Amino acid sequence: MIEAVLRQLELWQAMGFEMTVSVNVGARHLMQADFVSRLREALAAHPAVKPSCLELEILESSAMDNLDHVSRVLEECRKMGVKFVLDDFGTGYSSLTYLKQLPVSQIKIDKSFVRDMPQDADNLIILLAVLGMAKAFDLEVIAEGVETVEHGVLLLQLGCELAQGYGIARPLDGAELPAWVKTWRPDPAWVNLSALQQQNLPLLFASIEHKAWVNAIEAFLRGDRPSAPSIDHQACRFGNWLQTQGRAFLAANPAMQRVDALHRELHMLAAQVLELRDAGQNTQALARMPELQVASDKFLDQLKTLL
Repeated sequence: MIEAVLRQLELWQAMGFEMTVSVNVGARHLMQADFVSRLREALAAHPAVKPSCLELEILESSAMDNLDHVSRVLEECRKMGVKFVLDDFGTGYSSLTYLKQLPVSQIKIDKSFVRDMPQDADNLIILLAVLGMAKAFDLEVIAEGVETVEHGVLLLQLGCELAQGYGIARPLDGAELPAWVKTWRPDPAWVNLSALQQQNLPLLFASIEHKAWVNAIEAFLRGDRPSAPSIDHQACRFGNWLQTQGRAFLAANPAMQRVDALHRELHMLAAQVLELRDAGQNTQALARMPELQVASDKFLDQLKTLL
C-alpha cells in the first residue's frame, strides 16, 4: 500500500499537484525489524516524492505493546521526513505517555465521539478536552466522521478546523482528486465561522443538551425509556451554570435574560406534561409534545442568536 501511494504521489507531482496522503500501518507491520529500511528503500525508489507528503497512521493500541520500540521506529522515520498520526484517539488507552513519548504530528479523534456530538454534549466536552491537550503538546487535531453540515459547525465552534468524512467528500479515485480539489468549496455555514470564546461554551452545551432532553421526555412518554429526565430547571448543567458562573453574564446581558426566561418556561411546560403522565393521562401528555417542541425551538433560537 505504501508503494502504491508513492506511485500515486509521483503521478500527481508530475501534474503539478501536491497532496499529503495517509496510510494506515498495522502493529505487526510496524514491529517488523526491517520496517525502517524497507520504507527508506521505497522512498529512494521514488525520489521525486517529498517524504513529507507521506503520513503513516498508527492506532493507540499498536503503540501500547512495545512503546520504546515504536517510539524509536517513529523517530527514525521522522528523520527521513515522514510524519506520523495517532489514529482513533480516545478509543484505546489514550495515555498521555503517547503524546509525551511518540513523535507524532497529529491525532485523529475517533468518529464515535464526533458522530454523536449533535445529540450528546458530553462528547463535545471530551472533544474540547482533547483539543486542549493537543494544543499543549503542539499537535494538530483531525476529527473523523464529519457527515453533516452541523458536525462541521460544531467542530469549528470548538476550534477544530481539520476534519474528514462524507460531509466533505465520498472516497475518490486518485485520478479524480485534482479536479475535485479545484472545484470544492466549503459549505456556506462553515465560512468565516471561528471558535467560540470560553465564556460562550455553556450556551453551546445547553443547545445540545436541551434537544436531547426534549427527545428523552418524548421517549419516556412513548415507553422507550424507563424513567423521565429531571425537569428541575436548576438541576440541568445550564441551569446550574446560570446560578453560578453565568450569573454575571446574565446580569450584564438583556438577551441572556430572555434566554433565562425561555429556559424556565421550557422546564415548567415539561413539568406540566409529565404531571399529566403521572395522573394516568399519557395520551394528553403526548398531545402536548408539539407545544413543548415549539418552546424548545424558541429557546434554541435565542441561544443560536447569542452564539
